[in-house]
Amino acid sequence: MKKIFVTIIFVQLFLVSCSNDEGDYIPRPLTLDLPSNFPDIVYNLENNPLTEEGFELGKSLFYDGKLSANNAIPCAFCHEQAFAFTHHGHTLSHGVNGGIGFRNATPIQNMAFQKEFMWDGSATHLDFQPIIPLTSELEMGETLSNVVEKLKKDAYYKKQFTKAFDDGEINSSNMLKALSQFMIMMVSSNSKYDKYVRKEGNVTLSKTELDGMNTFQNKCASCHATDLFTDQSYRNNGLSISPKLNDKGRFVVFENPDDLYKFKVPSLRNVENTFPYMHDGRFTTLEAVLEFYNSGAVDNGNVDPSLLRADNTYGITLNTYEKESIIAFLKTLTDNEFLNDTRFSEY
Repeated sequence: MKKIFVTIIFVQLFLVSCSNDEGDYIPRPLTLDLPSNFPDIVYNLENNPLTEEGFELGKSLFYDGKLSANNAIPCAFCHEQAFAFTHHGHTLSHGVNGGIGFRNATPIQNMAFQKEFMWDGSATHLDFQPIIPLTSELEMGETLSNVVEKLKKDAYYKKQFTKAFDDGEINSSNMLKALSQFMIMMVSSNSKYDKYVRKEGNVTLSKTELDGMNTFQNKCASCHATDLFTDQSYRNNGLSISPKLNDKGRFVVFENPDDLYKFKVPSLRNVENTFPYMHDGRFTTLEAVLEFYNSGAVDNGNVDPSLLRADNTYGITLNTYEKESIIAFLKTLTDNEFLNDTRFSEY
C-alpha cells in the first residue's frame, strides 16, 4: 500500500502530551492508505490536512440532523453505510417535509480520487459538494448560515471545532472541510477483486468470474475504466427519457447541447449493494441493467457513439452466459471490509 503522511508541525512540542479536554488545537495526523492498484488522489491534502479530530468532527456532522431545516435529515439519511452510502431501496432521494428529489443518491466511496461530483458534475470540489443537498429545498432545505448558527449553540461543536482547526472557528469553511476529511477516508479497496489483482492472500477467481472479467474488459471497461471502475466522463447511454422527470443531465450545468442527457459514469465498486441503478433508479437488479444494454437502449438523439452497433442500433450485445459471468465478476467488487468498517459507523 502506498501511504500519504499528513505532517503537522507543532509550535510547542510539549503540547502533544497535554490534555485536550479543554479543546486545545492538538491535531493528531491521520494516514490515508492508498491502494497500489489505484490512480493518484485528486484532492489536495495540503489545504486540508487529515487529523483524527477533523475526521471525528466530520463524522458527527455527517450523522447530525442539525444540517437540515427540520433537524431530522442528516447526510446519512440518504447515504447508508451498508449500501456503500446510498439510499437503499429508494429510486429517488427523499428529504425534508416529504420532499422527493429527482435523482438517485450516488455512493460515497473513493471520493479523494474524483475530480467532479454529482450525476451532472455540478460540484467541482469535494468541499463544495455538500452545499448542493444541504441547500436543496427537496433534500435538506437549509442555508449554510443557519446551520452554522445552530452549531455555534451546541456545546459539543464549540469544543470539537477548536480541537479540529487552528483558528477554532465554527464557520461554513471549517464545517465543509471536516465533512471532506470524513469522506476522504472512505476508501473502498479491499474487495475480492482487489486482493486478486494485488496478489494478496492467495485469492483466486472462479472460471465464471474470470470469464466475466474478460468480457467486462472487452465490452465495458472503456467507460468503467481503471480500478476505480469509472473514467469520470459524462455519457448518454441510451436511456429512454422519463416524461415525468425529463432530467437533461449535464446539460443543466452549462446548457451545452452536446451534454444533453449525459450523466457521470458511476463507479461499479460495491455495485451489488448500491441498487437501484441509473440516475433515476429505474432498474432494481444487475440483470435488468445488463439486459438494458443488450436490448433496451434507444436513440434519444445524443447517445454515446461507442454504443453504436453495426446494425445501427445502440447497446452492447451480450449473450446469456456473458451476462451471468459479468454479474459474477461485478460481485467480486463488493468490499465487505468497507461496508462494515466501524470507523464510518454512527455508533
